[in-house]
Amino acid sequence: MPQVTEAAVMTALSTVQEPELGGDLVSRNMIKDLTIDGAAVAFTIELTTPACPLKDEIEARVHTALDPIGVQAIELTWGSMVRRAAPRTAEQLLPGVKNVIAVASGKGGVGKSTIAVNLAVALARDGASVGLLDADITGPNVPIMLGLDGQPGKSTDDKILPLERHGVKVISIQFFVPAGQPIIWRGPLVGGAIQQFLRDVDWGELDYLVIDLPPGTSDAQLTLAQAVPISGSVLVTTPQEVALLDVEKALAMFKRMSVPVIGIVENMSGLVCPHCGDMIDLFGRGGGERFAREHGLEFLGGIPLDVTVRQGGDVGVPAVAQREPGPAAVALQALARTVAARMSVRAATGAGQPVLTIS
Repeated sequence: MPQVTEAAVMTALSTVQEPELGGDLVSRNMIKDLTIDGAAVAFTIELTTPACPLKDEIEARVHTALDPIGVQAIELTWGSMVRRAAPRTAEQLLPGVKNVIAVASGKGGVGKSTIAVNLAVALARDGASVGLLDADITGPNVPIMLGLDGQPGKSTDDKILPLERHGVKVISIQFFVPAGQPIIWRGPLVGGAIQQFLRDVDWGELDYLVIDLPPGTSDAQLTLAQAVPISGSVLVTTPQEVALLDVEKALAMFKRMSVPVIGIVENMSGLVCPHCGDMIDLFGRGGGERFAREHGLEFLGGIPLDVTVRQGGDVGVPAVAQREPGPAAVALQALARTVAARMSVRAATGAGQPVLTIS
């Protein structure tokens, strides 16, 4: 049997293509800490996101490449180094945040906050450092969905310290107002609050900051686009036409602001009958996929109606963090990994678009 050498291993691994980014693992400098002990090898593959959806495929390709050279045991460790997917200028805020992901809908009531919360928690559970900014200033729902209350403290340099739950750093206007008190603010005050959450919160170093935008196309979206480089936006709709009409407006808004759109997700996409197992299309079906096709967007998937989503949201345990995940949790976890993968591709290919400054 030929001796396993470092040169032989690296040559074999240079035939393994990275499924999302293209190029091989060696030329992309993804192989780290290689050690060889007889016919056993150990090394780390440094991914561009800990939420990579293709780990199993990469591992299978590694085994296929190394088996013919006499490797009998492989100890594979996964590492990650998340990169920025959007360009940054010196005057923009959040220098420690690598990627800003905006979750938008155009229309209220489509489950946008549910998507944002589960997206953030799913990314954190995969090992990413994640923050969640509740930018729906007049209708903040994120704290109850995460089971958070109390008031944030301050750091030594007088910055606001976000609260944390499920591995996600969270800030919301709800932390600063009495329970049940309405926030009746004009647009400039809403924009000012978002600016403060971007400027005066100690977010630290984050791989992803997920921002739950309010419905509509107004001050919050404009403030965000001016202040930070948005790596990508996720558009949320339900299948019915009235929701699709409003998400089209959100898409047009992001195009005007030169904000890249990652894709569209269809929430409330059917209900599996608990008795017969048939799919019940309460709100129709396929509208989001059709919209994506007509507008040249990626369809990121459908999230079925699932009672565990509502139950978890009421008690502060998002679907993806529950012990026994239902069908919606599985779809939400897949959504998070797809979004992370698209961010990695944008960072690797330089596809991030500059953000338009609106006067």
